[in-house]
Amino acid sequence: MKTTIKINPTKNEEAISQENVILFHSTESTSSALFLDEDELEYVQKQIENDKAIVSINQLGRFVHVVNIKDEKDKNKAAEDIRLLGDKLQALVKDETTVHVLFTIEDKEKALLLIEGLALANYTFIKHKTDPKPNKLENIYLSNHDEIKEDVAELENTVDSVYLTRDLINEPFSHLTAKELAESAVQSGKEHGMKVTVFNKKKIESLKMGGLLAVNKGSIDEPTFTIMEWNPKNATNKQPIILVGKGIVYDTGGLSLKPTANSMDLMKTDMGGAGTVIGAMNAISANKLDKHVIALIPATDNRPSGNAYAPGDVITMHDGTTVEVLNTDAEGRLVLADALSFAKKYNPELVIDLATLTGAAVAAIGHYGIVSMHENAIKEHAQLKETGANTHERLAEMPFWSDYDELIKSDVADIKNLGGPHAGAITAGKFLAHFADFPWIHLDIAGPSYTKAKYGYRGKGATGMGVRLLYHFIKNN
Repeated sequence: MKTTIKINPTKNEEAISQENVILFHSTESTSSALFLDEDELEYVQKQIENDKAIVSINQLGRFVHVVNIKDEKDKNKAAEDIRLLGDKLQALVKDETTVHVLFTIEDKEKALLLIEGLALANYTFIKHKTDPKPNKLENIYLSNHDEIKEDVAELENTVDSVYLTRDLINEPFSHLTAKELAESAVQSGKEHGMKVTVFNKKKIESLKMGGLLAVNKGSIDEPTFTIMEWNPKNATNKQPIILVGKGIVYDTGGLSLKPTANSMDLMKTDMGGAGTVIGAMNAISANKLDKHVIALIPATDNRPSGNAYAPGDVITMHDGTTVEVLNTDAEGRLVLADALSFAKKYNPELVIDLATLTGAAVAAIGHYGIVSMHENAIKEHAQLKETGANTHERLAEMPFWSDYDELIKSDVADIKNLGGPHAGAITAGKFLAHFADFPWIHLDIAGPSYTKAKYGYRGKGATGMGVRLLYHFIKNN
Protein backbone atom coordinates (compact mmCIF):
# COMPACT_ATOMS: atom_id res chain seq x y z
CA MET A 1 0.00 0.00 0.00
CA LYS A 2 1.32 3.43 -0.94
CA THR A 3 2.06 5.91 1.84
CA THR A 4 1.14 9.45 0.78
CA ILE A 5 3.44 12.22 2.02
CA LYS A 6 1.94 15.65 1.43
CA ILE A 7 1.90 19.24 2.63
CA ASN A 8 -1.07 19.99 4.86
CA PRO A 9 -3.66 21.65 2.60
CA THR A 10 -4.30 24.32 5.22
CA LYS A 11 -1.88 26.61 7.05
CA ASN A 12 -4.32 26.84 9.93
CA GLU A 13 -3.04 24.19 12.32
CA GLU A 14 -5.97 24.75 14.67
CA ALA A 15 -8.24 23.33 11.94
CA ILE A 16 -6.82 19.86 12.63
CA SER A 17 -9.49 18.59 14.99
CA GLN A 18 -9.71 14.85 15.60
CA GLU A 19 -6.64 13.47 13.82
CA ASN A 20 -3.36 12.28 15.31
CA VAL A 21 -0.63 14.88 15.64
CA ILE A 22 3.15 14.62 15.99
CA LEU A 23 4.78 17.72 17.46
CA PHE A 24 8.42 18.70 17.77
CA HIS A 25 9.38 19.75 21.29
CA SER A 26 11.02 23.10 20.73
CA THR A 27 11.14 26.33 22.65
CA GLU A 28 10.51 28.19 19.41
CA SER A 29 7.47 26.10 18.51
CA THR A 30 4.01 27.46 19.17
CA SER A 31 2.28 24.24 18.06
CA SER A 32 2.37 22.63 21.51
CA ALA A 33 0.20 25.37 22.99
CA LEU A 34 -2.39 24.83 20.25
CA PHE A 35 -2.88 21.15 21.02
CA LEU A 36 -2.04 20.69 24.71
CA ASP A 37 -3.56 22.26 27.81
CA GLU A 38 -1.46 23.45 30.74
CA ASP A 39 -1.54 20.11 32.58
CA GLU A 40 -0.54 18.23 29.45
CA LEU A 41 2.27 20.68 28.72
CA GLU A 42 3.56 20.25 32.27
CA TYR A 43 3.43 16.45 31.94
CA VAL A 44 5.29 16.57 28.63
CA GLN A 45 7.98 18.79 30.11
CA LYS A 46 8.54 16.43 33.04
CA GLN A 47 8.80 13.41 30.73
CA ILE A 48 11.32 15.18 28.52
CA GLU A 49 13.36 16.15 31.55
CA ASN A 50 13.43 12.41 32.28
CA ASP A 51 14.99 11.87 28.84
CA LYS A 52 11.87 10.53 27.08
CA ALA A 53 12.23 10.61 23.30
CA ILE A 54 8.47 10.33 22.60
CA VAL A 55 5.74 11.54 24.93
CA SER A 56 2.20 10.45 23.98
CA ILE A 57 -0.95 12.18 25.21
CA ASN A 58 -4.30 10.38 24.84
CA GLN A 59 -6.95 13.02 24.20
CA LEU A 60 -9.71 10.42 23.75
CA GLY A 61 -10.51 11.45 20.17
CA ARG A 62 -6.87 11.36 19.13
CA PHE A 63 -3.25 11.07 20.27
CA VAL A 64 -0.73 13.86 20.38
CA HIS A 65 2.85 12.60 20.22
CA VAL A 66 5.62 15.00 21.21
CA VAL A 67 9.10 14.07 19.98
CA ASN A 68 12.27 15.21 21.65
CA ILE A 69 15.29 15.20 19.33
CA LYS A 70 18.44 14.78 21.41
CA ASP A 71 21.66 16.57 20.57
CA GLU A 72 24.28 14.45 18.81
CA LYS A 73 27.62 15.74 17.52
CA ASP A 74 27.97 13.09 14.80
CA LYS A 75 25.61 14.40 12.11
CA ASN A 76 25.21 11.01 10.41
CA LYS A 77 24.38 9.24 13.67
CA ALA A 78 22.00 12.09 14.53
CA ALA A 79 20.20 11.64 11.19
CA GLU A 80 19.88 7.88 11.64
CA ASP A 81 18.63 8.30 15.21
CA ILE A 82 15.85 10.54 13.90
CA ARG A 83 14.88 8.00 11.20
CA LEU A 84 14.75 5.30 13.88
CA LEU A 85 12.55 7.61 15.96
CA GLY A 86 10.22 7.67 12.95
CA ASP A 87 10.19 3.86 13.07
CA LYS A 88 9.10 3.97 16.74
CA LEU A 89 6.38 6.50 15.90
CA GLN A 90 5.08 4.25 13.13
CA ALA A 91 4.27 1.60 15.72
CA LEU A 92 2.19 4.20 17.58
CA VAL A 93 0.24 5.57 14.59
CA LYS A 94 -0.04 2.59 12.21
CA ASP A 95 -3.71 2.00 13.08
CA GLU A 96 -4.75 5.54 12.11
CA THR A 97 -5.34 6.61 8.52
CA THR A 98 -3.80 10.07 8.88
CA VAL A 99 -1.12 11.76 10.96
CA HIS A 100 -0.07 15.40 10.95
CA VAL A 101 3.57 16.25 11.61
CA LEU A 102 3.88 19.84 12.79
CA PHE A 103 7.15 21.75 13.09
CA THR A 104 8.73 25.15 12.63
CA ILE A 105 10.79 25.74 9.50
CA GLU A 106 13.95 25.63 11.66
CA ASP A 107 13.22 21.92 12.20
CA LYS A 108 12.73 21.19 8.50
CA GLU A 109 15.66 18.77 8.10
CA LYS A 110 14.77 16.88 11.26
CA ALA A 111 11.13 16.62 10.17
CA LEU A 112 12.04 15.20 6.76
CA LEU A 113 14.29 12.58 8.38
CA LEU A 114 11.55 11.66 10.86
CA ILE A 115 9.01 11.26 8.08
CA GLU A 116 11.47 9.23 6.00
CA GLY A 117 11.82 6.72 8.84
CA LEU A 118 8.08 6.75 9.53
CA ALA A 119 7.11 6.19 5.89
CA LEU A 120 9.73 3.50 5.23
CA ALA A 121 8.65 1.65 8.39
CA ASN A 122 5.03 1.69 7.22
CA TYR A 123 5.66 -0.75 4.33
CA THR A 124 3.93 -4.14 4.29
CA PHE A 125 3.96 -6.96 1.73
CA ILE A 126 0.52 -8.56 1.83
CA LYS A 127 -0.16 -9.24 -1.83
CA HIS A 128 -0.56 -12.99 -1.44
CA LYS A 129 -2.55 -13.06 1.82
CA THR A 130 -6.22 -14.05 1.62
CA ASP A 131 -6.95 -11.92 4.69
CA PRO A 132 -4.54 -9.00 4.32
CA LYS A 133 -4.08 -6.69 7.26
CA PRO A 134 -2.11 -3.69 5.98
CA ASN A 135 -1.05 -0.84 8.20
CA LYS A 136 -3.91 1.64 8.11
CA LEU A 137 -1.68 4.70 7.91
CA GLU A 138 -2.15 6.14 4.43
CA ASN A 139 -1.52 9.87 4.78
CA ILE A 140 1.35 11.77 6.37
CA TYR A 141 0.72 15.52 6.30
CA LEU A 142 3.45 18.06 7.03
CA SER A 143 3.27 21.64 8.24
CA ASN A 144 2.39 23.96 5.38
CA HIS A 145 5.72 25.67 4.71
CA ASP A 146 6.22 26.85 1.12
CA GLU A 147 9.96 26.17 1.41
CA ILE A 148 9.54 22.39 1.70
CA LYS A 149 7.20 21.55 -1.18
CA GLU A 150 9.96 20.26 -3.48
CA ASP A 151 11.61 18.35 -0.62
CA VAL A 152 8.34 16.63 0.23
CA ALA A 153 7.68 15.59 -3.38
CA GLU A 154 11.24 14.24 -3.65
CA LEU A 155 10.88 12.29 -0.42
CA GLU A 156 7.57 10.73 -1.48
CA ASN A 157 9.02 9.65 -4.85
CA THR A 158 12.08 8.17 -3.16
CA VAL A 159 10.02 6.26 -0.58
CA ASP A 160 7.77 4.96 -3.39
CA SER A 161 10.89 3.73 -5.17
CA VAL A 162 12.13 1.87 -2.09
CA TYR A 163 8.66 0.30 -1.85
CA LEU A 164 8.96 -0.78 -5.50
CA THR A 165 12.30 -2.46 -4.84
CA ARG A 166 10.95 -4.19 -1.74
CA ASP A 167 7.93 -5.43 -3.69
CA LEU A 168 10.15 -6.90 -6.40
CA ILE A 169 12.53 -8.64 -4.00
CA ASN A 170 9.71 -9.97 -1.82
CA GLU A 171 7.83 -11.34 -4.86
CA PRO A 172 8.20 -15.13 -5.23
CA PHE A 173 9.59 -16.69 -8.41
CA SER A 174 6.12 -18.11 -9.14
CA HIS A 175 5.08 -14.51 -9.85
CA LEU A 176 8.36 -12.95 -11.05
CA THR A 177 10.16 -14.66 -13.92
CA ALA A 178 12.85 -12.90 -15.94
CA LYS A 179 10.15 -11.72 -18.34
CA GLU A 180 8.01 -10.32 -15.53
CA LEU A 181 11.03 -8.58 -13.99
CA ALA A 182 11.59 -6.89 -17.35
CA GLU A 183 7.92 -5.92 -17.49
CA SER A 184 8.25 -4.15 -14.13
CA ALA A 185 11.06 -2.05 -15.61
CA VAL A 186 8.90 -1.27 -18.64
CA GLN A 187 6.05 -0.15 -16.37
CA SER A 188 8.35 2.14 -14.39
CA GLY A 189 9.58 3.62 -17.67
CA LYS A 190 6.03 4.34 -18.84
CA GLU A 191 5.19 6.09 -15.58
CA HIS A 192 8.23 8.37 -15.50
CA GLY A 193 9.32 8.91 -19.07
CA MET A 194 12.25 6.52 -19.34
CA LYS A 195 13.20 4.67 -22.51
CA VAL A 196 13.12 0.94 -21.78
CA THR A 197 14.29 -1.76 -24.20
CA VAL A 198 14.03 -5.49 -23.51
CA PHE A 199 16.17 -7.97 -25.45
CA ASN A 200 14.69 -11.47 -25.94
CA LYS A 201 16.69 -14.68 -26.18
CA LYS A 202 17.23 -14.39 -29.94
CA LYS A 203 18.72 -10.91 -29.53
CA ILE A 204 20.85 -12.07 -26.59
CA GLU A 205 22.15 -14.94 -28.75
CA SER A 206 23.03 -12.50 -31.53
CA LEU A 207 25.05 -10.48 -29.01
CA LYS A 208 26.86 -13.67 -27.95
CA MET A 209 26.22 -13.11 -24.25
CA GLY A 210 27.67 -16.48 -23.32
CA GLY A 211 27.43 -15.97 -19.56
CA LEU A 212 23.73 -15.17 -19.52
CA LEU A 213 22.95 -17.89 -22.05
CA ALA A 214 24.93 -20.52 -20.13
CA VAL A 215 23.13 -19.83 -16.85
CA ASN A 216 19.80 -19.94 -18.70
CA LYS A 217 20.44 -23.36 -20.31
CA GLY A 218 18.79 -25.25 -17.46
CA SER A 219 15.62 -23.15 -17.50
CA ILE A 220 12.40 -23.55 -19.46
CA ASP A 221 11.93 -19.76 -19.29
CA GLU A 222 13.83 -17.48 -21.66
CA PRO A 223 16.28 -14.89 -20.37
CA THR A 224 15.88 -11.15 -20.75
CA PHE A 225 18.32 -8.26 -20.96
CA THR A 226 16.71 -4.95 -20.06
CA ILE A 227 18.05 -1.46 -20.78
CA MET A 228 16.49 1.46 -18.87
CA GLU A 229 17.61 4.94 -19.92
CA TRP A 230 16.94 8.33 -18.35
CA ASN A 231 18.44 11.02 -20.58
CA PRO A 232 16.92 14.46 -19.89
CA LYS A 233 17.67 17.38 -22.20
CA ASN A 234 19.33 19.25 -19.32
CA ALA A 235 21.70 16.40 -18.39
CA THR A 236 24.90 17.76 -16.89
CA ASN A 237 27.07 14.69 -17.61
CA LYS A 238 28.34 14.16 -21.16
CA GLN A 239 29.02 10.46 -20.54
CA PRO A 240 26.33 8.34 -18.86
CA ILE A 241 26.47 6.76 -15.43
CA ILE A 242 25.58 3.08 -15.77
CA LEU A 243 23.95 0.89 -13.12
CA VAL A 244 24.10 -2.90 -13.56
CA GLY A 245 21.86 -5.19 -11.53
CA LYS A 246 22.10 -8.96 -11.14
CA GLY A 247 18.70 -10.42 -12.08
CA ILE A 248 18.80 -14.08 -11.05
CA VAL A 249 15.10 -14.42 -10.30
CA TYR A 250 15.64 -17.81 -8.65
CA ASP A 251 18.83 -19.71 -7.90
CA THR A 252 19.01 -23.42 -7.16
CA GLY A 253 22.76 -23.38 -7.71
CA GLY A 254 22.27 -25.25 -10.98
CA LEU A 255 24.03 -28.61 -11.16
CA SER A 256 26.18 -27.39 -8.23
CA LEU A 257 22.93 -27.69 -6.26
CA LYS A 258 22.90 -25.70 -3.03
CA PRO A 259 23.56 -28.39 -0.42
CA THR A 260 22.88 -26.86 2.97
CA ALA A 261 19.60 -26.78 4.93
CA ASN A 262 17.38 -23.79 4.12
CA SER A 263 19.85 -22.54 1.49
CA MET A 264 17.19 -22.24 -1.21
CA ASP A 265 14.36 -20.86 0.91
CA LEU A 266 15.12 -17.25 0.05
CA MET A 267 16.63 -17.60 -3.40
CA LYS A 268 13.74 -15.61 -4.84
CA THR A 269 15.80 -12.67 -3.53
CA ASP A 270 18.79 -13.37 -5.80
CA MET A 271 17.53 -10.64 -8.14
CA GLY A 272 18.08 -8.07 -5.37
CA GLY A 273 20.62 -6.16 -7.48
CA ALA A 274 18.16 -5.84 -10.35
CA GLY A 275 15.35 -4.85 -8.00
CA THR A 276 17.53 -2.17 -6.43
CA VAL A 277 18.60 -0.78 -9.80
CA ILE A 278 14.97 -0.60 -10.99
CA GLY A 279 14.02 1.24 -7.79
CA ALA A 280 16.93 3.66 -8.17
CA MET A 281 16.00 4.41 -11.78
CA ASN A 282 12.40 4.95 -10.67
CA ALA A 283 13.56 7.54 -8.12
CA ILE A 284 15.94 9.23 -10.57
CA SER A 285 13.28 9.61 -13.26
CA ALA A 286 10.38 10.42 -10.93
CA ASN A 287 12.42 13.25 -9.42
CA LYS A 288 13.70 14.30 -12.86
CA LEU A 289 17.39 14.42 -11.98
CA ASP A 290 19.55 16.29 -14.49
CA LYS A 291 21.76 13.25 -15.04
CA HIS A 292 22.05 10.78 -17.93
CA VAL A 293 21.73 7.34 -16.32
CA ILE A 294 21.41 3.91 -17.92
CA ALA A 295 20.55 0.64 -16.18
CA LEU A 296 21.47 -2.80 -17.56
CA ILE A 297 19.64 -5.81 -16.15
CA PRO A 298 20.55 -9.36 -17.27
CA ALA A 299 17.92 -11.78 -15.97
CA THR A 300 17.25 -15.52 -15.80
CA ASP A 301 16.73 -18.29 -13.27
CA ASN A 302 19.43 -20.86 -12.56
CA ARG A 303 18.14 -24.47 -12.67
CA PRO A 304 19.61 -27.98 -13.00
CA SER A 305 17.59 -29.38 -15.91
CA GLY A 306 18.90 -31.92 -18.42
CA ASN A 307 20.71 -29.40 -20.60
CA ALA A 308 22.08 -27.21 -17.79
CA TYR A 309 25.64 -25.94 -17.97
CA ALA A 310 28.01 -28.08 -15.94
CA PRO A 311 31.16 -27.73 -13.82
CA GLY A 312 34.13 -28.04 -16.14
CA ASP A 313 32.38 -26.34 -19.07
CA VAL A 314 34.19 -23.57 -20.93
CA ILE A 315 31.99 -20.72 -22.14
CA THR A 316 32.74 -17.68 -24.30
CA MET A 317 31.53 -14.36 -22.96
CA HIS A 318 30.14 -11.31 -24.80
CA ASP A 319 33.61 -9.75 -25.04
CA GLY A 320 35.25 -12.98 -26.25
CA THR A 321 36.82 -13.97 -22.92
CA THR A 322 36.75 -17.73 -22.27
CA VAL A 323 35.66 -18.82 -18.79
CA GLU A 324 36.10 -22.19 -17.11
CA VAL A 325 33.01 -22.89 -15.02
CA LEU A 326 34.07 -24.61 -11.80
CA ASN A 327 30.82 -24.04 -9.95
CA THR A 328 27.42 -23.36 -11.51
CA ASP A 329 26.34 -21.64 -8.29
CA ALA A 330 28.80 -18.84 -9.09
CA GLU A 331 26.38 -17.75 -11.78
CA GLY A 332 25.70 -14.13 -10.87
CA ARG A 333 29.16 -13.01 -11.92
CA LEU A 334 28.63 -14.64 -15.33
CA VAL A 335 25.51 -12.65 -16.18
CA LEU A 336 26.98 -9.45 -14.72
CA ALA A 337 30.16 -9.88 -16.78
CA ASP A 338 28.20 -9.85 -20.03
CA ALA A 339 26.41 -6.69 -18.93
CA LEU A 340 29.68 -5.01 -17.92
CA SER A 341 31.31 -5.71 -21.27
CA PHE A 342 28.12 -4.52 -23.03
CA ALA A 343 28.40 -1.27 -21.05
CA LYS A 344 31.62 -0.37 -22.91
CA LYS A 345 29.57 0.70 -25.95
CA TYR A 346 28.26 3.68 -23.98
CA ASN A 347 31.71 5.05 -23.06
CA PRO A 348 30.47 5.50 -19.49
CA GLU A 349 31.67 8.04 -16.96
CA LEU A 350 31.18 5.45 -14.21
CA VAL A 351 29.66 1.98 -13.86
CA ILE A 352 28.25 0.65 -10.58
CA ASP A 353 27.07 -2.94 -10.35
CA LEU A 354 24.90 -4.30 -7.56
CA ALA A 355 24.42 -7.96 -6.76
CA THR A 356 23.48 -10.40 -4.05
CA LEU A 357 26.71 -12.06 -5.06
CA THR A 358 28.45 -13.94 -2.25
CA GLY A 359 27.91 -15.56 1.11
CA ALA A 360 31.44 -14.39 1.86
CA ALA A 361 30.19 -10.78 1.95
CA VAL A 362 27.52 -11.74 4.48
CA ALA A 363 30.07 -13.61 6.58
CA ALA A 364 32.37 -10.59 6.54
CA ILE A 365 30.01 -7.83 7.72
CA GLY A 366 26.51 -9.31 8.19
CA HIS A 367 23.45 -7.32 7.12
CA TYR A 368 24.69 -3.98 8.46
CA GLY A 369 26.25 -2.64 5.28
CA ILE A 370 27.38 -3.20 1.71
CA VAL A 371 30.68 -4.79 0.70
CA SER A 372 32.39 -2.64 -1.94
CA MET A 373 35.36 -2.77 -4.33
CA HIS A 374 36.47 -0.50 -7.15
CA GLU A 375 38.97 0.15 -9.92
CA ASN A 376 39.87 3.51 -11.47
CA ALA A 377 37.20 5.17 -9.31
CA ILE A 378 38.97 6.42 -6.20
CA LYS A 379 37.18 9.77 -6.10
CA GLU A 380 33.79 8.34 -7.05
CA HIS A 381 34.03 5.56 -4.47
CA ALA A 382 34.97 8.07 -1.76
CA GLN A 383 31.89 10.12 -2.69
CA LEU A 384 29.69 7.02 -2.68
CA LYS A 385 31.08 6.05 0.72
CA GLU A 386 30.25 9.52 2.05
CA THR A 387 26.71 9.21 0.66
CA GLY A 388 26.44 5.81 2.33
CA ALA A 389 27.33 7.37 5.68
CA ASN A 390 24.72 10.10 5.14
CA THR A 391 21.94 7.65 4.24
CA HIS A 392 23.11 4.91 6.65
CA GLU A 393 23.54 2.56 3.70
CA ARG A 394 27.20 2.17 4.52
CA LEU A 395 30.06 0.73 2.47
CA ALA A 396 32.70 -1.64 3.79
CA GLU A 397 35.58 -1.48 1.32
CA MET A 398 37.50 -4.70 0.72
CA PRO A 399 41.18 -4.79 -0.31
CA PHE A 400 41.58 -5.29 -4.04
CA TRP A 401 45.26 -6.12 -4.34
CA SER A 402 46.65 -7.57 -7.56
CA ASP A 403 47.59 -10.74 -5.62
CA TYR A 404 43.94 -11.82 -5.87
CA ASP A 405 44.13 -11.85 -9.68
CA GLU A 406 46.15 -15.05 -9.47
CA LEU A 407 43.24 -16.85 -7.81
CA ILE A 408 40.97 -16.65 -10.86
CA LYS A 409 43.51 -17.77 -13.47
CA SER A 410 42.48 -20.97 -15.27
CA ASP A 411 44.58 -23.80 -16.68
CA VAL A 412 42.17 -24.39 -19.58
CA ALA A 413 40.57 -20.99 -20.25
CA ASP A 414 41.35 -17.31 -19.79
CA ILE A 415 39.84 -17.18 -16.30
CA LYS A 416 37.68 -19.33 -14.03
CA ASN A 417 34.51 -18.41 -12.20
CA LEU A 418 35.65 -19.53 -8.75
CA GLY A 419 38.62 -18.28 -6.81
CA GLY A 420 38.95 -20.83 -4.03
CA PRO A 421 37.96 -21.14 -0.36
CA HIS A 422 39.24 -17.76 0.83
CA ALA A 423 38.35 -14.12 0.07
CA GLY A 424 35.28 -15.19 -1.90
CA ALA A 425 33.71 -11.74 -2.11
CA ILE A 426 36.98 -10.27 -3.40
CA THR A 427 37.70 -12.95 -6.01
CA ALA A 428 34.13 -12.54 -7.29
CA GLY A 429 34.91 -8.85 -7.64
CA LYS A 430 38.17 -9.66 -9.42
CA PHE A 431 36.25 -11.79 -11.92
CA LEU A 432 33.98 -8.82 -12.68
CA ALA A 433 36.91 -6.43 -12.89
CA HIS A 434 38.26 -8.42 -15.84
CA PHE A 435 35.29 -7.12 -17.88
CA ALA A 436 35.40 -3.50 -16.68
CA ASP A 437 37.86 -1.20 -18.45
CA PHE A 438 36.18 1.98 -17.17
CA PRO A 439 35.77 3.59 -13.74
CA TRP A 440 33.90 0.87 -11.89
CA ILE A 441 32.44 0.17 -8.44
CA HIS A 442 31.16 -3.22 -7.30
CA LEU A 443 28.55 -3.42 -4.51
CA ASP A 444 27.84 -6.84 -2.99
CA ILE A 445 24.45 -6.43 -1.27
CA ALA A 446 23.98 -10.07 -0.27
CA GLY A 447 23.84 -9.14 3.42
CA PRO A 448 21.56 -6.09 3.64
CA SER A 449 19.19 -6.77 0.74
CA TYR A 450 16.92 -9.04 2.79
CA THR A 451 16.66 -9.72 6.53
CA LYS A 452 14.78 -12.43 8.42
CA ALA A 453 14.27 -10.19 11.45
CA LYS A 454 13.03 -6.60 11.64
CA TYR A 455 15.85 -4.14 11.03
CA GLY A 456 14.55 -0.75 12.16
CA TYR A 457 12.61 1.18 9.53
CA ARG A 458 13.90 -1.26 6.89
CA GLY A 459 11.45 -3.79 8.27
CA LYS A 460 11.51 -7.55 7.87
CA GLY A 461 12.14 -9.12 4.47
CA ALA A 462 13.32 -6.97 1.58
CA THR A 463 14.92 -3.76 2.85
CA GLY A 464 15.34 -1.77 -0.36
CA MET A 465 18.85 -0.85 0.77
CA GLY A 466 20.82 0.70 -2.06
CA VAL A 467 18.00 2.73 -3.63
CA ARG A 468 18.53 5.80 -1.45
CA LEU A 469 22.31 5.37 -1.70
CA LEU A 470 22.33 5.40 -5.51
CA TYR A 471 19.74 8.14 -5.82
CA HIS A 472 21.48 10.60 -3.52
CA PHE A 473 24.93 9.78 -4.91
CA ILE A 474 23.84 10.46 -8.49
CA LYS A 475 21.90 13.56 -7.47
CA ASN A 476 24.71 15.16 -5.48
CA ASN A 477 27.86 14.06 -7.31
